[in-house]
Amino acid sequence: MTHPTSEVVTNALALEPVAAQHFDVAFTATTQPCPWPKAYGGDMVAQAAAAAMLTVTDGKTMHSMHSYFMRPVDIGAPVTYEVEVLRDGRGYATRQVRAFQNGKPAYTCLVGFAAGEDGGRYAASAPADVPAPDTLPSSAAYLADREPGDGSTMTGESKAYWSGGRSFDMRHVPGPVYLEVDGGSAPHQALWVKPFDALRPVDGLTDSQRDLAALAYVCDYTILEPVLRVLDLPWAQPGLVTASLDHAMWFHRPPAPGALDGWLLYAQEAVAADSGRGVGLGRFFTPDGEHLATVVQEGMIRATSGGH
Repeated sequence: MTHPTSEVVTNALALEPVAAQHFDVAFTATTQPCPWPKAYGGDMVAQAAAAAMLTVTDGKTMHSMHSYFMRPVDIGAPVTYEVEVLRDGRGYATRQVRAFQNGKPAYTCLVGFAAGEDGGRYAASAPADVPAPDTLPSSAAYLADREPGDGSTMTGESKAYWSGGRSFDMRHVPGPVYLEVDGGSAPHQALWVKPFDALRPVDGLTDSQRDLAALAYVCDYTILEPVLRVLDLPWAQPGLVTASLDHAMWFHRPPAPGALDGWLLYAQEAVAADSGRGVGLGRFFTPDGEHLATVVQEGMIRATSGGH
């Protein structure tokens, strides 16, 4: 991508109403380009979040999502999101969203909404002594002098995608895991993430709702990386195949207006790896340490060659 832009994520969040075939309300959305055989899983999470939020009109805020990925989804193709209104209570609401493509269910989730109320307050602490983002190389800078080949599966297309095709500038601590596990195989890492430019408006969503959906979108790119790191498996390892299996996300407090246009710290750790699966945990923090959201994901991690 010649000019990196955040338009990728806001294009993903553009939903069109259609007639419901299974549940109460339905929308279509289009998955975004990527260099892999099937679409990026964050498309489904974020599009389902947007679909669910469009059906909640009384001011409640999304507080959790619990997702399962059942089938791969085609790239650049429409997906239909059917929303079932399970409950609308005074304090909480619940939606089920199911995504269909080619006549088959591909993804499903439950989404919770809350009106909010007074109560106690606690927030996890951000990791200490993380270098500032402007002291770290961008993915584009890190990969600038690296070429396809040399025993890796990186292509020109995947290099361009990692460098500037994902809507967000991503800066790794201690280092990326694109071509090798840079910085060692400890079971934790952190990233600074920021859209390449200010997020654009999305029809039907408030800016606050768009920002929650954008968090849901970006979280899936790297959540398995601490597991790959501890297993010494870079993304470009020949024979490596990964896939999202299930995913949970909790939104603890809404980002301040404009916060998603700046840097966020995404602190991650490996929880477990066995039997061809791995679990990663991540937390999003503002630069001043406010804990916004928590992510847990289990993914398939299959390494068929390379000696690992």
